[in-house]
Amino acid sequence: MFTSSRPTVRRRALAAAGTAAVLAVTLVACGSSSDSSSMPGMDHGAKPTVSSPASAPPSMGDMPGMDHLAAGNGLADNKDGYRITSQDTTLTAGKPAPYRFAVTGPDGKPVTTFAVDQTKRMHFYAIRSDLTGFQHIHPTMAADGTWTAPLDTLAPGSWRMFASFTPDSGAGKSTAFVLSRTVTVPGAETKAPLPAAAKTADVDGYTVTVKGEPMAGMEHPLAVTVTKAGKPVTDLQPYLDTYAHLTAFHGGDTAFAHLHPTTKVNGDHGGPELSFNAELPTSGNWRLFLQFQTGGKLHTAALTLKVG
Repeated sequence: MFTSSRPTVRRRALAAAGTAAVLAVTLVACGSSSDSSSMPGMDHGAKPTVSSPASAPPSMGDMPGMDHLAAGNGLADNKDGYRITSQDTTLTAGKPAPYRFAVTGPDGKPVTTFAVDQTKRMHFYAIRSDLTGFQHIHPTMAADGTWTAPLDTLAPGSWRMFASFTPDSGAGKSTAFVLSRTVTVPGAETKAPLPAAAKTADVDGYTVTVKGEPMAGMEHPLAVTVTKAGKPVTDLQPYLDTYAHLTAFHGGDTAFAHLHPTTKVNGDHGGPELSFNAELPTSGNWRLFLQFQTGGKLHTAALTLKVG
């Protein structure tokens, strides 16, 4: 099951605020691997991360798979004196492009020390306004605090760039943040309608099935089963200290939510069923991106989940 390392009081406070996505999830087991992922057939791939001081191994105080819950829904570019800044307001369509940004602290200076979460010091997500083009990247940081996220091909339209991080010093030390900025990709935009809510999604020959009827603001059990050719999959490999990584975006405003397991990994033996309790703060359709790994390859399944 997915569980949070945050105290219960914090989870309740976040849920009461109505702006946080408090996600307590428990998978059968969890681990670590590739740095980025993309959805097949969509312009949302991402290149592997180049090693840097920003991707250093976890410290003694970091437990594998520890869930650092972030306050807020990620739609603001600043919180508690921390701000995501970037000079990139537009990016070129149709080809890979680097997105450069920095995180400044309450003193206005770039933050350069970050705690490790799921083996990385920074998780970066890109999503288009119609919830297509999902990219999950682990950018690299220069000595001056400038991060570079190597985005894959972007389709024209409005994109939101999310940075998920935890400062390792200063006033916000040990506090998880998710901040974002929007970027315009010029060109003729063709918006895709949000796929209808469904219980199954297919990717790379695998079928992901979700069972459960979540309600806004309430914990509710969900079960995710992974099969291939109708047979249970039992060889899920560790990815970022987990057997599955799940990111969700709200269909109304692209609000961000994230959950992952904390159970210790038991080799390449994950699956077929991943059980969890999920709490999403608002009703409506959420687009879920479930990432899992088999045979050294990362797969990303996407489906729409209706929250009552």
